[in-house]
Amino acid sequence: MGALSHIRVLDLSRVLAGPWCAQNLADLGADVIKVERPGAGDDTRHWGPPFAKDVQGKDTDESAYFICINRNKRSITIDIAKPEGQEIIRKLAVESDVVIENYKVGGLVKYGLDYESLKTIKPDLVYCSITGFGQTGPFAHRPGYDFIVQGMGGFMSVTGEADEFEGASPQKAGVAFADIFTGMYASSAILAAIIHRDHTGEGQHIDMALLDTQVAVMANVASAYLTSDELPKRWGNASATIVPYQTFPTSDGWMIVAAGNDSQYRHFVTVGGEAHLADNPLYASNPLRVQHRKQLVPLLEAMTRKKTKVDWITSLEKANVPCGPINNMKEVFENQQVIARNIQTNVPHPTVGNMKLVASPMKLSKTPTEVRMAPPTLGQHTNEILHDRLHLDEEAITKLRSKGII
Repeated sequence: MGALSHIRVLDLSRVLAGPWCAQNLADLGADVIKVERPGAGDDTRHWGPPFAKDVQGKDTDESAYFICINRNKRSITIDIAKPEGQEIIRKLAVESDVVIENYKVGGLVKYGLDYESLKTIKPDLVYCSITGFGQTGPFAHRPGYDFIVQGMGGFMSVTGEADEFEGASPQKAGVAFADIFTGMYASSAILAAIIHRDHTGEGQHIDMALLDTQVAVMANVASAYLTSDELPKRWGNASATIVPYQTFPTSDGWMIVAAGNDSQYRHFVTVGGEAHLADNPLYASNPLRVQHRKQLVPLLEAMTRKKTKVDWITSLEKANVPCGPINNMKEVFENQQVIARNIQTNVPHPTVGNMKLVASPMKLSKTPTEVRMAPPTLGQHTNEILHDRLHLDEEAITKLRSKGII
């Protein structure tokens, strides 16, 4: 039994931030019902290739994108544009603790499915809205996309190679950074609202915005600007305040060295046969190494090119110098630590057979997360939910299906 096994969530969200939030709650045990459009479903069902393959090796309709954010959920298809569909949503909301949605601001008002409408029939409802720019402000009605928010929120201004490198330019993250962090913050906000409800009986509206989140997770970079009024710049894989703390070339690839103090730096250059670089007064302390970065780093790169990646990492680990490889995804899932932590898991799926998933990283000693269900096929649980939650019989369900409402 998960920590949230007593919580029911109605997930009206699509794509990434909302589904990521709902999946976190589902991993913790919540019963999450994912509402999708009849015939089409969540947009991410079609975001491929790649698609998962069946036992014969043929592509199924299950996209890798959809798979990564919808485990442990049940899928019901409902046309919310129709009054009968709206009524089903309202009835499900009354039976739920939490509603999550990521429609445009005001988009659910015309259906009577916005917070103000639903709280009249469910006063203790926790209702979480996720948008690009929030429910207020001059940009509230703009569509929000992760890529754009990464730029607007300052992330891309400090991500990418430094300007002195040829071809240097701002870069986005390799994953949808703003979306995922917004989903994580939304999960925390929902849990806080549930605790408040349990103490007071009051529900509330949670207003989550990608831009707010992106600015918040700039962390020390944002704080440095507010403290100094100096614009931070891009450093690529280097650190603005620590040297050496970056990627280095080896004879057969790249590695990361993160020498956070003078002792670790000395061990690094000693392992490389260049102990004199620790004795040199220009490089004797971290502030001096930062000051003379342009002279020092080429010397270190010449040193690291003399050995293989494996030789370097083996030697540096023995010398207690923080270091690591830059793994591709194959190497990630073959890593002995990743294997030992059971980060990959397999689960039965009706069309794929054995589906490979990334497990939740949350490890609770008393109420552990678990993969109870594979990501659902479109509408897989429609009949089950309507029968169990709303007590509709087969005749009523068949009638709704014939009208295209489900």
